[in-house]
This record gives sequence, C-alpha cells and structure tokens, in this order.
Amino acid sequence: MALIPSQVLRVAILLSYFSILCHYKALDMPAHQTYGGSWKFLTFIDLVIQAVFFGLCVLIDVSSLLTKGGDSREQERQLRKLIGLRDWMMAVLAFPVGAFVVFTFWSLYLYDRELVYPKLLDNFIPQWLNHGMHTTVLPFIIIEMRTTHHRYPSRLWGLAAVCCFGVGYILWTCWVHQVTGVWVYPVLERIAPVARVAFFSAMMAVIGVFYVLGEILNSYIWEKPHTGIHTRTHTHTHTHTGHLYLVGTSD
Repeated sequence: MALIPSQVLRVAILLSYFSILCHYKALDMPAHQTYGGSWKFLTFIDLVIQAVFFGLCVLIDVSSLLTKGGDSREQERQLRKLIGLRDWMMAVLAFPVGAFVVFTFWSLYLYDRELVYPKLLDNFIPQWLNHGMHTTVLPFIIIEMRTTHHRYPSRLWGLAAVCCFGVGYILWTCWVHQVTGVWVYPVLERIAPVARVAFFSAMMAVIGVFYVLGEILNSYIWEKPHTGIHTRTHTHTHTHTGHLYLVGTSD
C-alpha cells in the first residue's frame, strides 16, 4: 500500500477547518449580531486556534521542504523557532482547549442539550457542521500528536499558561454578561452566583487535567517502541519536524 505522508494529512485537516470556519461565519444567527459576535463562544475560538495551529504545521512542512539540503544556519534557526511555537501551541492551546470543548459540549449535551446547544440551533447549524465544530477536533489533534513528536514545556509553566487562557475566557464571558445582561451559555443563566463560581472553578480544573493528559499521552506515544511506523531522519530538518509516514500492512 502506498505511503501516506503526514504533510498531506495536515493540509487536509487545515482545509477542513477553513471550510468549517467559512460555513460557520456564513450562518445567519442572531447571536452573531450581538456584542462579541462569534468571539464570545469558546467553540469558535477553538476553531481559530486549531486552524492557526495546523496552518503553522503546514508552514513548517513547506519551510522544511524548501530548506532541505541547505546549509544556512539562519534558516535553521528560524525553523527551530517555528517548531518551538508549534510545540507550545500543541501543549497549551490545541490539545487542552480542543479536548475541553469536545468533552464539555457532549457531556452537557447528553445531560440536557438546552444547557449548551438549544434545539433552536438545529434550524441554523446542520449536523455535519455541529460535528465539525464539536467532534472531529479531538481525533484531528490526536492524529497530529501521533504523527509528530512535540516537546512540552515544564508542567508548571504549561499549566500556568493554560490557566491564564481559562481565566481570560472566563473574564471575557463575564464582561459580555456585564455589557449585554445575558450569559453566553444557557447553563450559566440557570444557576445561582455561588454555583456559577463553582462551575467556573470546575471548568478550570478540567482544562488543567486535559493539559496533563496531553503531556502524558505525548510521552506515552513517543517513549515506547512502535511497529508499523517509520520515522524519516534523512536530514536534520526532518528530524526536528518529526515527520512520520503511516505504513499500510496486509494480513
């Protein structure tokens, strides 16, 4: 069976995010016309994070290809900076935020969809787009983790960065409520102020757990022997980017 380059997977995922974002922004939803627009929803913010992350991955792949066989130390230095940024985004934003969105959305949806995704939205958002925003995010990021080795920062600094993101979004949500008098998510309207604080605290704990889970999963994948996967290390550039090729097997 022909080899499937990880670069092709990244391009396909990036294009899928472009499609999802374009279709989402084209929706004629009342919530998009109010204060904050789409940016008050964590789902939309996560889609932008994922698109930027995979865009960076594709940029690194292209840069690696263009500099292959070159001896420029400056090009190598710039490429290492991009790789460092990519790894930081994976650790702090792409995996924990993506996993958090998928986990919290479907948990609340299965408990009572009116708390997070009222039936009224079915008139605006088709099912395929809903799954594109709330389901495929996790398998896409796991594919990237499985095909490329990412260096995680120290756990203390990583958790601090994730917590800064979480606190920033909570403050943004509170500000939107202060301006409009309406909470972004219906679940926040139905609970008392004290319960709201507990809810926010629990969500912060959950996103912290997903950060640690991502770190553990990354270590598990790359610190154990693999079968059926070959790593290309023909040049120093390929070694740094961690390109992998999935090999088909037959019984």
